[in-house]
Amino acid sequence: MSEKSVTVAGIDCGTNSIRLKVARVDADGMHEVVPRILRVIRLGQDVDKTHRFADEALERAYAAAREFADVLAEHPIDGLRFVATSATRDAENREEFEDGIERILGVRPEVIPGAEEADLSFLGATSVVNRDDLEAPYVVVDLGGGSTELVIGGDDDTKPATQVQGAFSMNIGSVRMTERHLHTDPPTEEEIAQAVADIDEHIDEAFRHVDAGKARTIIGVSGTVTTMTALAIGLKEYDHTVVDGYRLGLEEAYAVDDRFLRMSRAERREYKTIHPGRIDVVGGGAVVWNRVLARISEAARRDHGTPIDSYVASEHGLLDGIVLDYGRRLLAQR
Repeated sequence: MSEKSVTVAGIDCGTNSIRLKVARVDADGMHEVVPRILRVIRLGQDVDKTHRFADEALERAYAAAREFADVLAEHPIDGLRFVATSATRDAENREEFEDGIERILGVRPEVIPGAEEADLSFLGATSVVNRDDLEAPYVVVDLGGGSTELVIGGDDDTKPATQVQGAFSMNIGSVRMTERHLHTDPPTEEEIAQAVADIDEHIDEAFRHVDAGKARTIIGVSGTVTTMTALAIGLKEYDHTVVDGYRLGLEEAYAVDDRFLRMSRAERREYKTIHPGRIDVVGGGAVVWNRVLARISEAARRDHGTPIDSYVASEHGLLDGIVLDYGRRLLAQR
């Protein structure tokens, strides 16, 4: 154990969910003090359409923040970093949200750009990668409610596993695609086709910034990815110890994505594996995940002749990156 350490808390507030993690950070990495707490708050409700936070969405966010404040009161920390992402970047009344959070937690949310979100997601996902098991370069896909980050980095020769070589944030995600295209329950084939066209357009743009074809391993993070993985495995209830690090074949992934995309919400409710807060948007996430996987695999085939035929699901993403990065910066000041 390293002698010098700091205990820090990180909060990741996205379009669909908000997460808290408290960990001790030292030269050896992160050591959990409070395992991740997740609440689905749908902060991005209708933001794609109105460009404003709904009053009820703000209340859900404040309720979660008060709960987190109670947890933090029981655990002495050296610092707290609250990071807000896609929905907050787009909301015209974000100052109201920032003021409310600051009153409850004593820190002001940092609304980070997509590029920084991508870097932190990559750091979190690759901080626990076993380089003996996974072939570099890695492409990390962080599929959120409002945005999806595509990041490539690391190679087996000159670049450390955690070094980013290219990143891009796409304004597509489970909530955004559902609200924008998937209006019918279950969605029609025309709605799905419109969503696919929208997603592919964003991936085209991302590929102009990220050389995804160089990748040898896809690492998927976020609630959509881990939920769809659990469903593909056949888990009756979600179990992060099984999902984290699980390698799933792409053909299995496509099949489960297609099946749950085309289900009604009532049918999805029969699956306890799906968090109740994701029932209505998991189809939107599934169609994004499906297209991203297919396009990266095809790009890899074109680049080096071998398509990627699987991905690795990870419980470690943006939140881990926030905590590890913040902890390291505090350590450097001591």
